[in-house]
Amino acid sequence: MKVGFLGLGQMGHGMATNLIKAGHQVTVYNRSPSKAADLVAQGAIQARTPAEACDVQAVISMLADDTAIEDVVFGEHGIIAALPRSAIHISCSTISVAMSEKLTAAHAQAGQRFVAAPVFGRPDAAAAAKLFMAVAGDETAVKDCGPLFDAISQRSFVLGTTPSTANLVKLSGNFLIASVIESLGEAMALVGKGGVDLHAYLDLLTSTLFSAPVYKTYGGLIAGGKFEPAGFAAPLGQKDIRLTLAAAETLQVPMPLASLLRDRFLTLLAQGGEHLDWSAIGKLAAKDSGQT
Repeated sequence: MKVGFLGLGQMGHGMATNLIKAGHQVTVYNRSPSKAADLVAQGAIQARTPAEACDVQAVISMLADDTAIEDVVFGEHGIIAALPRSAIHISCSTISVAMSEKLTAAHAQAGQRFVAAPVFGRPDAAAAAKLFMAVAGDETAVKDCGPLFDAISQRSFVLGTTPSTANLVKLSGNFLIASVIESLGEAMALVGKGGVDLHAYLDLLTSTLFSAPVYKTYGGLIAGGKFEPAGFAAPLGQKDIRLTLAAAETLQVPMPLASLLRDRFLTLLAQGGEHLDWSAIGKLAAKDSGQT
Protein backbone atom coordinates (compact mmCIF):
# COMPACT_ATOMS: atom_id res chain seq x y z
CA MET A 1 0.00 0.00 0.00
CA LYS A 2 1.21 3.53 -0.74
CA VAL A 3 1.32 5.35 2.61
CA GLY A 4 2.65 8.56 4.11
CA PHE A 5 3.91 8.81 7.67
CA LEU A 6 4.16 12.10 9.56
CA GLY A 7 6.04 12.28 12.87
CA LEU A 8 9.16 10.24 13.54
CA GLY A 9 9.48 10.55 17.30
CA GLN A 10 10.11 7.60 19.60
CA MET A 11 6.78 6.01 18.66
CA GLY A 12 6.48 7.05 15.04
CA HIS A 13 9.95 5.90 14.04
CA GLY A 14 9.26 2.30 15.07
CA MET A 15 5.84 2.33 13.44
CA ALA A 16 7.21 3.62 10.14
CA THR A 17 9.97 1.02 10.24
CA ASN A 18 7.43 -1.78 10.58
CA LEU A 19 5.39 -0.46 7.66
CA ILE A 20 8.52 -0.62 5.50
CA LYS A 21 9.29 -4.14 6.73
CA ALA A 22 5.76 -5.20 5.82
CA GLY A 23 6.36 -4.16 2.22
CA HIS A 24 4.41 -0.92 2.09
CA GLN A 25 5.70 2.00 0.01
CA VAL A 26 6.32 4.61 2.70
CA THR A 27 6.96 8.34 2.37
CA VAL A 28 8.05 9.94 5.64
CA TYR A 29 8.06 13.48 6.96
CA ASN A 30 9.48 14.93 10.16
CA ARG A 31 10.23 18.50 11.21
CA SER A 32 13.80 17.38 11.94
CA PRO A 33 14.79 15.73 8.63
CA SER A 34 17.75 13.85 10.16
CA LYS A 35 15.38 11.47 11.95
CA ALA A 36 14.40 10.00 8.57
CA ALA A 37 17.93 9.05 7.47
CA ASP A 38 17.88 5.38 8.50
CA LEU A 39 14.32 4.95 7.20
CA VAL A 40 15.43 6.25 3.81
CA ALA A 41 18.27 3.71 3.93
CA GLN A 42 15.60 1.03 4.41
CA GLY A 43 13.67 2.20 1.36
CA ALA A 44 11.46 5.05 2.52
CA ILE A 45 11.03 8.23 0.50
CA GLN A 46 11.72 11.45 2.41
CA ALA A 47 9.27 14.34 2.03
CA ARG A 48 10.23 17.97 2.55
CA THR A 49 6.72 19.00 3.60
CA PRO A 50 3.64 17.17 4.91
CA ALA A 51 2.00 17.70 1.52
CA GLU A 52 4.77 15.77 -0.24
CA ALA A 53 3.85 12.73 1.90
CA CYS A 54 0.17 12.91 0.89
CA ASP A 55 0.19 11.60 -2.69
CA VAL A 56 -0.84 8.27 -1.18
CA GLN A 57 -3.79 6.01 -0.37
CA ALA A 58 -3.43 6.74 3.34
CA VAL A 59 -1.37 9.06 5.51
CA ILE A 60 -0.64 8.30 9.16
CA SER A 61 0.10 11.04 11.69
CA MET A 62 1.85 10.32 14.99
CA LEU A 63 2.30 13.71 16.61
CA ALA A 64 2.60 15.09 20.13
CA ASP A 65 -0.55 17.14 20.62
CA ASP A 66 -3.43 19.14 19.16
CA THR A 67 -1.19 22.02 18.13
CA ALA A 68 1.18 19.78 16.19
CA ILE A 69 -1.58 17.97 14.35
CA GLU A 70 -3.42 21.20 13.54
CA ASP A 71 -0.25 22.61 11.98
CA VAL A 72 0.30 19.50 9.88
CA VAL A 73 -3.32 19.17 8.79
CA PHE A 74 -4.41 22.77 8.28
CA GLY A 75 -1.12 24.60 7.86
CA GLU A 76 0.64 25.60 4.67
CA HIS A 77 1.47 22.46 2.65
CA GLY A 78 -0.80 20.49 5.00
CA ILE A 79 -2.78 17.28 4.69
CA ILE A 80 -6.17 18.82 3.91
CA ALA A 81 -4.84 20.65 0.86
CA ALA A 82 -2.80 17.74 -0.51
CA LEU A 83 -4.49 14.43 0.32
CA PRO A 84 -6.44 13.01 -2.67
CA ARG A 85 -10.20 12.66 -2.48
CA SER A 86 -11.28 9.36 -0.84
CA ALA A 87 -7.78 8.88 0.63
CA ILE A 88 -7.56 8.28 4.38
CA HIS A 89 -5.93 10.23 7.17
CA ILE A 90 -5.21 7.91 10.11
CA SER A 91 -4.46 9.79 13.31
CA CYS A 92 -2.56 7.66 15.83
CA SER A 93 -1.90 10.61 18.13
CA THR A 94 -3.42 11.14 21.56
CA ILE A 95 -5.47 14.26 20.86
CA SER A 96 -8.56 15.92 22.28
CA VAL A 97 -12.08 14.80 21.47
CA ALA A 98 -12.75 18.30 20.13
CA MET A 99 -9.77 18.14 17.75
CA SER A 100 -10.87 14.72 16.50
CA GLU A 101 -14.31 16.12 15.76
CA LYS A 102 -12.74 19.06 13.91
CA LEU A 103 -10.60 16.72 11.80
CA THR A 104 -13.57 14.51 10.99
CA ALA A 105 -15.60 17.46 9.70
CA ALA A 106 -12.71 19.00 7.74
CA HIS A 107 -11.80 15.77 5.96
CA ALA A 108 -15.42 15.07 5.11
CA GLN A 109 -15.75 18.54 3.59
CA ALA A 110 -12.61 17.90 1.52
CA GLY A 111 -13.94 14.57 0.28
CA GLN A 112 -11.35 12.67 2.29
CA ARG A 113 -11.79 10.01 4.98
CA PHE A 114 -10.64 10.20 8.58
CA VAL A 115 -9.96 7.32 10.97
CA ALA A 116 -8.87 7.78 14.58
CA ALA A 117 -6.52 5.02 15.70
CA PRO A 118 -4.60 6.09 18.84
CA VAL A 119 -2.22 3.48 20.18
CA PHE A 120 -1.44 1.93 23.55
CA GLY A 121 2.17 0.95 24.14
CA ARG A 122 5.60 2.43 24.80
CA PRO A 123 8.44 2.86 22.27
CA ASP A 124 9.67 -0.72 22.68
CA ALA A 125 6.20 -1.99 21.76
CA ALA A 126 6.11 0.32 18.74
CA ALA A 127 9.46 -1.03 17.55
CA ALA A 128 8.28 -4.63 17.99
CA ALA A 129 4.90 -4.05 16.26
CA LYS A 130 3.20 -4.96 19.54
CA LEU A 131 1.00 -1.89 19.94
CA PHE A 132 -2.72 -2.06 20.63
CA MET A 133 -4.94 0.29 18.64
CA ALA A 134 -8.26 1.88 19.54
CA VAL A 135 -9.94 2.45 16.18
CA ALA A 136 -13.06 4.31 15.07
CA GLY A 137 -14.28 5.59 11.73
CA ASP A 138 -16.29 4.71 8.66
CA GLU A 139 -16.52 0.93 8.35
CA THR A 140 -15.14 0.81 4.82
CA ALA A 141 -12.29 3.15 5.69
CA VAL A 142 -11.38 1.08 8.74
CA LYS A 143 -11.39 -2.08 6.65
CA ASP A 144 -9.15 -0.43 4.06
CA CYS A 145 -6.68 0.42 6.85
CA GLY A 146 -6.43 -3.22 7.95
CA PRO A 147 -3.08 -4.03 6.27
CA LEU A 148 -1.51 -0.96 7.90
CA PHE A 149 -2.87 -1.82 11.33
CA ASP A 150 -1.58 -5.38 10.96
CA ALA A 151 1.91 -4.05 10.25
CA ILE A 152 2.18 -1.88 13.35
CA SER A 153 0.06 -3.56 16.01
CA GLN A 154 -0.70 -6.89 17.60
CA ARG A 155 -4.42 -6.10 17.70
CA SER A 156 -6.80 -3.31 16.74
CA PHE A 157 -10.10 -2.80 18.57
CA VAL A 158 -12.85 -1.24 16.44
CA LEU A 159 -15.03 0.92 18.69
CA GLY A 160 -17.54 2.44 16.30
CA THR A 161 -18.00 4.71 13.30
CA THR A 162 -17.46 8.06 15.05
CA PRO A 163 -13.68 8.75 15.12
CA SER A 164 -13.72 10.79 18.34
CA THR A 165 -14.94 7.68 20.19
CA ALA A 166 -11.45 6.19 19.84
CA ASN A 167 -9.85 9.36 21.18
CA LEU A 168 -12.14 9.37 24.22
CA VAL A 169 -11.24 5.73 24.92
CA LYS A 170 -7.53 6.49 24.55
CA LEU A 171 -7.73 9.35 27.02
CA SER A 172 -9.62 7.15 29.48
CA GLY A 173 -6.91 4.50 29.15
CA ASN A 174 -4.11 6.97 29.86
CA PHE A 175 -6.07 8.23 32.86
CA LEU A 176 -6.17 4.66 34.18
CA ILE A 177 -2.43 4.16 33.60
CA ALA A 178 -1.65 7.39 35.45
CA SER A 179 -3.93 6.24 38.28
CA VAL A 180 -1.93 3.02 38.54
CA ILE A 181 1.34 4.96 38.61
CA GLU A 182 0.11 7.23 41.40
CA SER A 183 -1.34 4.41 43.52
CA LEU A 184 1.78 2.28 43.06
CA GLY A 185 3.93 5.23 44.07
CA GLU A 186 1.94 5.83 47.22
CA ALA A 187 1.98 2.14 48.19
CA MET A 188 5.72 1.89 47.53
CA ALA A 189 6.37 5.02 49.56
CA LEU A 190 4.49 3.44 52.45
CA VAL A 191 6.25 0.06 52.46
CA GLY A 192 9.60 1.61 51.52
CA LYS A 193 9.57 3.85 54.54
CA GLY A 194 8.70 0.78 56.57
CA GLY A 195 11.90 -0.91 55.41
CA VAL A 196 10.52 -3.24 52.74
CA ASP A 197 12.63 -3.85 49.64
CA LEU A 198 10.71 -2.31 46.75
CA HIS A 199 11.73 -4.91 44.18
CA ALA A 200 10.65 -7.75 46.48
CA TYR A 201 7.39 -5.92 47.11
CA LEU A 202 6.80 -5.50 43.39
CA ASP A 203 7.52 -9.19 42.79
CA LEU A 204 4.86 -10.08 45.36
CA LEU A 205 2.30 -7.70 43.84
CA THR A 206 2.80 -8.76 40.23
CA SER A 207 2.92 -12.46 41.10
CA THR A 208 -0.34 -12.36 43.04
CA LEU A 209 -2.80 -9.46 42.98
CA PHE A 210 -1.70 -7.39 39.98
CA SER A 211 -0.14 -9.41 37.16
CA ALA A 212 -1.08 -6.95 34.38
CA PRO A 213 1.86 -5.60 32.33
CA VAL A 214 1.12 -2.03 33.40
CA TYR A 215 1.99 -2.90 37.01
CA LYS A 216 5.16 -4.72 36.00
CA THR A 217 6.35 -1.99 33.66
CA TYR A 218 5.64 1.05 35.80
CA GLY A 219 6.29 -0.68 39.09
CA GLY A 220 9.77 -1.51 37.86
CA LEU A 221 10.42 2.06 36.81
CA ILE A 222 9.27 3.42 40.18
CA ALA A 223 11.15 0.83 42.22
CA GLY A 224 14.34 1.47 40.28
CA GLY A 225 13.87 5.22 39.97
CA LYS A 226 14.54 4.85 36.24
CA PHE A 227 12.83 7.86 34.71
CA GLU A 228 15.44 8.71 32.06
CA PRO A 229 15.44 8.50 29.13
CA ALA A 230 11.72 9.18 29.05
CA GLY A 231 9.66 6.67 27.09
CA PHE A 232 6.70 9.00 27.52
CA ALA A 233 7.65 12.43 28.77
CA ALA A 234 5.93 13.99 31.78
CA PRO A 235 4.54 17.00 29.85
CA LEU A 236 2.69 14.57 27.56
CA GLY A 237 1.19 12.84 30.60
CA GLN A 238 0.05 16.19 31.95
CA LYS A 239 -1.45 17.01 28.56
CA ASP A 240 -3.42 13.76 28.45
CA ILE A 241 -4.91 14.28 31.90
CA ARG A 242 -5.83 17.84 30.94
CA LEU A 243 -7.60 16.53 27.82
CA THR A 244 -9.35 13.87 29.89
CA LEU A 245 -10.70 16.53 32.22
CA ALA A 246 -11.82 18.64 29.26
CA ALA A 247 -13.79 15.70 27.86
CA ALA A 248 -15.22 14.99 31.31
CA GLU A 249 -16.37 18.60 31.65
CA THR A 250 -18.07 18.49 28.25
CA LEU A 251 -19.87 15.26 29.17
CA GLN A 252 -20.54 16.45 32.74
CA VAL A 253 -18.72 13.51 34.33
CA PRO A 254 -17.03 14.30 37.67
CA MET A 255 -13.51 12.78 37.81
CA PRO A 256 -12.00 13.67 41.19
CA LEU A 257 -9.03 11.35 40.73
CA ALA A 258 -8.19 12.94 37.38
CA SER A 259 -8.10 16.32 39.10
CA LEU A 260 -5.64 14.94 41.65
CA LEU A 261 -3.49 13.51 38.85
CA ARG A 262 -3.45 16.89 37.11
CA ASP A 263 -2.02 18.42 40.27
CA ARG A 264 0.56 15.63 40.65
CA PHE A 265 1.82 16.26 37.13
CA LEU A 266 1.92 20.00 37.74
CA THR A 267 3.95 19.33 40.90
CA LEU A 268 6.43 17.21 38.95
CA LEU A 269 6.77 19.82 36.22
CA ALA A 270 7.13 22.66 38.75
CA GLN A 271 10.01 20.73 40.35
CA GLY A 272 11.90 20.50 37.05
CA GLY A 273 10.64 17.11 35.86
CA GLU A 274 9.92 18.06 32.24
CA HIS A 275 12.60 15.71 30.95
CA LEU A 276 11.50 12.72 33.04
CA ASP A 277 9.21 9.84 32.14
CA TRP A 278 5.63 10.41 33.27
CA SER A 279 6.04 7.54 35.72
CA ALA A 280 8.15 9.93 37.84
CA ILE A 281 4.93 11.09 39.53
CA GLY A 282 5.20 7.70 41.26
CA LYS A 283 8.14 9.02 43.29
CA LEU A 284 6.38 12.13 44.56
CA ALA A 285 4.79 10.31 47.50
CA ALA A 286 8.20 9.05 48.66
CA LYS A 287 9.60 12.57 48.39
CA ASP A 288 6.63 13.97 50.28
CA SER A 289 7.32 11.48 53.06
CA GLY A 290 10.95 12.55 53.44
CA GLN A 291 12.52 9.68 51.52
CA THR A 292 15.25 10.34 48.97
